[in-house]
Amino acid sequence: MPALLLMLSLTSCAEKQTASNNDQTNNEVTVNFAADSSGYNRQATFASGCFWCVEGIYESVKGVREVVSGYAGGKTKNPTYESIGTGTTGHAEAVTVYYDSSLIDYPTLLKIYFASQDPTQVNGQGPDKGTQYRSIIFYRNDMEQLLAKSYINQLNASGKYNAPVAAEVVPFTVFYEAEGYHQNYVQLNPGNSYVQYESIPRIKKFQKLFPELLKPERSLLK
Repeated sequence: MPALLLMLSLTSCAEKQTASNNDQTNNEVTVNFAADSSGYNRQATFASGCFWCVEGIYESVKGVREVVSGYAGGKTKNPTYESIGTGTTGHAEAVTVYYDSSLIDYPTLLKIYFASQDPTQVNGQGPDKGTQYRSIIFYRNDMEQLLAKSYINQLNASGKYNAPVAAEVVPFTVFYEAEGYHQNYVQLNPGNSYVQYESIPRIKKFQKLFPELLKPERSLLK
């Protein structure tokens, strides 16, 4: 496909959705799997660009029960997709990962996080630019903070990148679930041009690096 045609055909993760997407008011997430006898008892929250992509990446990982797209890191209450798109609320598109700590641990989630993005990109990821697309690790305890900062220090010292890691490490405060049409977006909208040319290639790139971590039914490597 000619480059110009490809550019024109792409939609952005920030493209405004139509009313047919059945918008719903986003709410502060109160889901708690801690009492779930299935063992999916931990939560981790990350931001690294378009949440459609990040959700699709973690949804494909063994030991992950659910991934919820939403907004975190800002100051205003009850943000919406439209309001965070202005870059004035302070929020970033983020996901909360619900996982079984007996099947996958936090260091592995961090490994996935850094390997599935360009962690040196400032205020953006890929074609999506703005503070709402910045990379953030939201830690819930001292150990998560230590692990995240240690991982960043190792990456910076490794010489792998020509620029320092730009991902922020900040304490988790509140996570607002995004509107309903954003949930499971890649799976439900495979024909969307952004999904085809940005989300799926990004997910596949991660999956090629770690095929051993994948749920067979969510692998795109078939």
